[in-house]
Amino acid sequence: MTRSHPLFCLLLAAGALPAQDTISPKTYLQRSYQTERVTGDVPLIDGSPTEAAWDLVEWSGDYTQFSPNADKPPTQQTFLKILYDDRNLYVAYRCLDSDPSRIEARMSRRDDFPGDWVELNIDSYHDKRTAFSFTVSASAVKGDEFISNDGNNWDSSWNPIWETRTQVDSTGWTAEVRIPLSQIRFSAGSEQVWGIQSTRMDFRMDERSLWQAQDRNASGWVSRFGELRGLKDLQPRRNIELQPYVLAQYSTYPAEEDNPFVDGADNRFSTGLDARFGVTNDLTLDLTINPDFGQVEADPGALNLDGYQIFFREQRPFFVEGQNIFDFSLSNAEAGGSHTSDQLFYSRRIGGSPHRFVGSDGGRSFYVDQPDNTTILGAAKFSGKTQSGLSVGLLQSTTQRELATIDLNGERSETVVEPLTNFQVGRVQQDFRGGDTYVGAIFTGVQRSLDDDPELSFLHRRAYAGGADFVHRWKDRAWYVAGNTVLSSVSGSKEAILETQTGFEHFFQRPDAEHLQVDSSATRLNGSSGMLKVGNLAGNVIFETGATWRSPGFEINDIGFMRNADEINYFGWAARRWQEPFSIFRRFQINGNYYATFDFSGESLNQSINTNSHANFTNFWSMGGGGTYTLQRASKTDLRGGPVLRQSAGAEYFGYVSSDSRKKVTAYFNVYGFSAFDGSEQQMSYYVQADWQALDALSLSISPNYSRFQRADQYVTQLDRAGGGKEYIVGQVDQRTLSTTLRLNYNLTPDLTLQYYGQPFVSRGTYTDFKRFTGQAQAADFGDRFMAFDPDRVRFDGESGQYTVTGEDGIEFGNPNFNFIQFRSNLVARWEYRPGSEIFLVWSQGATANDDPGRGLVSSLGGNVFSEEMRNNFLVKVTYRWLR
Repeated sequence: MTRSHPLFCLLLAAGALPAQDTISPKTYLQRSYQTERVTGDVPLIDGSPTEAAWDLVEWSGDYTQFSPNADKPPTQQTFLKILYDDRNLYVAYRCLDSDPSRIEARMSRRDDFPGDWVELNIDSYHDKRTAFSFTVSASAVKGDEFISNDGNNWDSSWNPIWETRTQVDSTGWTAEVRIPLSQIRFSAGSEQVWGIQSTRMDFRMDERSLWQAQDRNASGWVSRFGELRGLKDLQPRRNIELQPYVLAQYSTYPAEEDNPFVDGADNRFSTGLDARFGVTNDLTLDLTINPDFGQVEADPGALNLDGYQIFFREQRPFFVEGQNIFDFSLSNAEAGGSHTSDQLFYSRRIGGSPHRFVGSDGGRSFYVDQPDNTTILGAAKFSGKTQSGLSVGLLQSTTQRELATIDLNGERSETVVEPLTNFQVGRVQQDFRGGDTYVGAIFTGVQRSLDDDPELSFLHRRAYAGGADFVHRWKDRAWYVAGNTVLSSVSGSKEAILETQTGFEHFFQRPDAEHLQVDSSATRLNGSSGMLKVGNLAGNVIFETGATWRSPGFEINDIGFMRNADEINYFGWAARRWQEPFSIFRRFQINGNYYATFDFSGESLNQSINTNSHANFTNFWSMGGGGTYTLQRASKTDLRGGPVLRQSAGAEYFGYVSSDSRKKVTAYFNVYGFSAFDGSEQQMSYYVQADWQALDALSLSISPNYSRFQRADQYVTQLDRAGGGKEYIVGQVDQRTLSTTLRLNYNLTPDLTLQYYGQPFVSRGTYTDFKRFTGQAQAADFGDRFMAFDPDRVRFDGESGQYTVTGEDGIEFGNPNFNFIQFRSNLVARWEYRPGSEIFLVWSQGATANDDPGRGLVSSLGGNVFSEEMRNNFLVKVTYRWLR
């Protein structure tokens, strides 16, 4: 049977749709706005731009539609004015509306962009790559983002101090904005030119219009801004910001009889400080001392059977803000997703759970009080961008040596569970050719103090990585080539390096891996990774192709995130897109992808092709779906150090539909499935999300998720054979997972909000039909790879929890069945009582339990989540932001 190339399939499918010429992106005359300095009374920020100061400048209008009908006049016109003085930039908007009663003035928390809104982007460096974004909704909700990589990254964690007010009148709505110049960065100069762009969202038409027209088929965003002129004799301010906090917390939980560490209640009081100093007009130093993350939303529930690490997004304010500066994704794609997404810097490593766990013995002889997380003593970030186009980011953090307290019949002792540790990240990037080209470098380091702690000899003493990256764009930024390379080195005791070599990410001990060798005497492990890709992101047909590698010894998990080493990945994708409305479509796109993975011996691990398409309709609904055909797949990790195991080929599919997002009630549905052709593996999941905008100030969201995973060769354990070698035991697993996420947002004012997040989670797995590995890892038929035990010979002892296979010497293993239940919730009242200063009232609840795998999902949830075994945390936190 012949197989079609995925790009050919893409073009064949595209031929069935209406023809549209593939043309180069359009170019537009660059606009400019002439501002003036206010020397008398400055505007009063009340939402009505009627003060005399506004007469110094003219209204600028003539916005142009960006979507859905590019280059057409917008349904409603917009006008703006810009003024400045020594300390502030002032912006006024008049957003005309033929029916002001239908203006959507929804309330929300900051950065949610509810209803109608208008926005100004400011490229104050005029580097055509970075910008500061200030958005105001008709209800005066603020949004602010730092834009980098010419619009490919929008960092909403950036929260500057600025002021805005809005009003609705008989002709539409108006807004006034005051932006302190201390909150944006720019270089000194007697007369400056900044890049600017303004966007208007007409919510009920789902229509965006721009002050500076741009082509949706063009690559880039900031590089296509208009200009702000007339700025004279501005002096960058070296501002100082101090934000101390005080916190009081009280916790209740079920007491344990005779356990002195679990008496039913705890309390805590702490203080800390965040600070920011303008070292120069371009560079800023951020410090945090004893940071607290008590108001952060809980991580979602997750349980993974494949052995890979679970990635959780960063939510802690200090590390979230400005994280784009330190971004170094090893193989990110410019568009259309990425084949792998490992990161050289993963900030969740800082302040994570201690590496050593000391548990109670399960009886009454001793009890342990172990910290859940490592204490961050302090952290500092130094970042900025100079007039010459040099971006700099430096981060240093120190975490405390952590001890667990042991109570043995009333006698207390301590044992170390985490050493004193230092973390460093350094990142630089230099722009060339007006930002069309940049070259960067990065360095990460981890040092642990292990001399006095032999119990922690399994940890790396030192872990370093360093690399370089580049991007070069040409032909009006349509074409690009990008690459990076990284070297890593970890060192420590023989025990630590042996554990790394034989750990999940490496498995040097694989018996069929002739290119690998375990060195039990080694005290250092070195490796490398790299990526090279080329693509075109302009026009109606876009594509990207490239390759990545991670050598067997590559290791970055002390401060980065890496799922697996010893891999070479090739990826290629292409897309045909229709950006202009036609027939029933507002927008349509079809994609084709090809992926292939090999290890460093040349062993093929995966080959798959995919096609998918996505449509936005004229009724404002959207829909998409796709399928993947896996030609070949194998796993280095399924047998946990055993040989590469062939997996049965199969096919997967996904589909989704989303209703009109402008309505008060919206819904989203997603389905996913995978099926091996021989029936050895089945996956399916259903996700539903329903959102209700009950009032302008009140929104509710509920999103249940159900999945089922069945696999005939799920790893259970491995045993040592009497004559040498390993015996690998697998079984038929049936895992069912149910979770529901509930969110509530209530805004009394734009600065006073009430937010609730809750998620019950349960995952149950039962194992049957146990099998042994035959040793034929690459056999085409599943039955040749595994041999099932006679069910009559498999005995289970409920008292010991052990399975025994009679007639087989030494084949005994524990019960792998599980039923894991978790509940996490946060109720947060937040009041920004003055710009940048906040009061938090937080009530969080949590429960974790293990139940009988024979119980149903719903009954397990009800019997554990809503029981008395609940931990409650009550927290009050007050911050004060002082700015000079």
